Amino acid sequence: MFYIREIYRVLPEKVDGFNRLFQEYIFPNQVKNGAKLIGRWVTEFQNEIISIWEYPNYEEYIKIEERVLKDKLHQAAQTQLQKVGPLFSEKRIDFLTSTGVYSSPKQTVTVSGFITNEKNETLLVRTFWREDTWELPGGGVDDGETLDRALCREIQEETGMVVKLHGVTGVYSNGSTISIVFLGKCTGGQLKTSHETKEVCFVKLNSLNVLQYIKRQKFIPRVLDAMEGNCIPYEAFKVRPYKLLERLNGHINLE
Repeated sequence: MFYIREIYRVLPEKVDGFNRLFQEYIFPNQVKNGAKLIGRWVTEFQNEIISIWEYPNYEEYIKIEERVLKDKLHQAAQTQLQKVGPLFSEKRIDFLTSTGVYSSPKQTVTVSGFITNEKNETLLVRTFWREDTWELPGGGVDDGETLDRALCREIQEETGMVVKLHGVTGVYSNGSTISIVFLGKCTGGQLKTSHETKEVCFVKLNSLNVLQYIKRQKFIPRVLDAMEGNCIPYEAFKVRPYKLLERLNGHINLE
C-alpha cells in the first residue's frame, strides 16, 4: 500500500471552519474517487491538522488525484474557500511507505479447497499445529490478494499440487474469522510436505469414513458440504477502470 500524509498549518480560530470544509467537501470527494482515510488529527495547540490517506499504489494515487480535481465537489470547495477566506497558511505532503502490518484486521479471511484427482480422491493435509486431524489444504489471504490466487498459492506451497478451481461450496464464520471453501481439481505437481504440513495425501473420502480423517467439529460441515459437489460462481475484479481478474462459473468439468 501507498500512503500520503497531509499537514496543514492553521490558526486555532480557523480549525472549526477547516473541519467543516473537510467534512462537507474534501472527505466525500476523496472517498468517492477511491482514497481511504486512515485518520485525521489536530495538534495540542490546534495549529496543525494532519491527515493520512491510503492508496493501492503511487500510480493509482495519481489517477485518484486527477479525478478529485475534476470533481464538482472540488469546484464547490474552491468556491467555499473564496467565500470564507483562507483557512490554512501552509500545506505539506509527504509520501509514506508501510514497513509492515502491526494491527489485527477486524475480520480474518481464510480459504481452503476440496481438491480431487483423476481417481476422485480428496487432497488432505495434517499440519504440525493440528496433528490430531486431517483437513482440507488452504490458509490465509495476503493483503490485496484475491481469494482464488491465495488458495492456489497455499495449496501449492503446502502440498506441491497445482489446482484448477470451479467455484465456492460454502462460507463459514465464527465471528472473527471467515472461511471460504472452494471446489477444484488437481492439474499437476508432485505431492510434498512443507514447513507447515506434516503429512499430505490423497484419500478416497466418503460420508462413511469422513470422521476417521476429519476430527475437529468445525471442519466436518465444510467437507460434507463440498462432497455434495455443488458450488456457486466466484468472481475477482478491479475497479477504476473495471477489470475482470477471474471468474469461476460454478460448473464442474466432468471430463
